[in-house]
Amino acid sequence: MEEQLGEVLDNLLGMLLLEGSYEIEENQDSFSVSIETKDAGRLIGARGESLDSLQLLINQIVSRKIGEEGFKRVILDVEGWRKQKEDELLKSAQSWGKQVLETGEEMEIEPQSPWQRRIVHMTISEIEGLVSESVGEGRDRHIVIKVKGQESLPNNNDSGEA
Repeated sequence: MEEQLGEVLDNLLGMLLLEGSYEIEENQDSFSVSIETKDAGRLIGARGESLDSLQLLINQIVSRKIGEEGFKRVILDVEGWRKQKEDELLKSAQSWGKQVLETGEEMEIEPQSPWQRRIVHMTISEIEGLVSESVGEGRDRHIVIKVKGQESLPNNNDSGEA
């Protein structure tokens, strides 16, 4: 699968007229692709939307080439942006959780992409006495963090699909 992934990356980056390099690392259940380019902003886009779209496109192309059997999810990062964002989200979620515990008031977080909501849900789930749920639809889907016992909706957490 790594060879097919490399071909897809070469073709797509070529079509986008981007110069740079990439490294592919195989993990247990996915491939991590780290892209280095001087034109990172174009690949990342506003709030990572272009990166999310490119990742979806690459996963769909590779899935069709490989078929269901033997396919592993591809996770893209450009110039370390995704990793930095994950670290920031982890710290923010811990801070938000602490604030909700101190005030006892629920907190609504700005809309985020599915992978970002997943990080927040996972972080909040590790904090005793708190729950999180995703509410809204599409681009307006966001997380509400609450003290346990204040839940108003059935368990509506993202299940980790990104």
